[in-house]
Amino acid sequence: MAYELHYWPGIQGRGEFVRLALEAAGAPYVDVARGDEDEGAGLPAMLHYLEDASVARPPFACPFLVDGRKVIGQTAAILLYLGPRLKLAPAGEADRLWLHQVQLTLADLVAEVHELHHPIASSLYYEDQKKEALRRSEDFRRTRLPKFLGWCEAVLQRNAGNAQREVPRLVGARLTYADLSLFQVVDGLLYALPKATRRTLRKTPLVAALHEGVPRQRRLAAYLASERRIPFNTQGIFRHYPELDA
Repeated sequence: MAYELHYWPGIQGRGEFVRLALEAAGAPYVDVARGDEDEGAGLPAMLHYLEDASVARPPFACPFLVDGRKVIGQTAAILLYLGPRLKLAPAGEADRLWLHQVQLTLADLVAEVHELHHPIASSLYYEDQKKEALRRSEDFRRTRLPKFLGWCEAVLQRNAGNAQREVPRLVGARLTYADLSLFQVVDGLLYALPKATRRTLRKTPLVAALHEGVPRQRRLAAYLASERRIPFNTQGIFRHYPELDA
């Protein structure tokens, strides 16, 4: 059976981290909310799991994955579940736990990126909190972005064998879901804060090499060039407001 991915249909958002794993592995899946309501898909199918009292273990929000009777919410938990099944996680328990830690740290970075344009409340428009967003983005560019990508650079430096690899890996020698997620984070940051991100990448060459190399994977390259890849836009997590990249 195909995996069922539930996420908002018009944005990449957090759902894209799961899509990248499914696409890179060539796994059969259905992007449910982007489907036809007349065929039992679309937003009503997703909202059923979020709002229907008959769902015993409702996810807090999307993305969530449905695999048979299992309903798995939270991006990092979904990838922890999918990793071994898609051969995007190492075999050993210690390595899998470390991979999960890396993914959770990337999730922290994604949350901070979202708070650049919504520092006060998600319920308010960006224009209602623009002054606060300008202050938040200044600190993010100067301290938080270099700290997060600097940590990723250190992880890549300490992963044995990366000096001999054309494309460095975060954990082990093979492509993992964390590599895909770091690619997505950097790609989004280059859209949202191109000047600040390029400055930081000049100081984190292994992160830059991973971002450049991961899309060469055959299945991933095909996905990134397809219509299935939703373009970045000002409705998702990574939003380009030039004043935040001053």
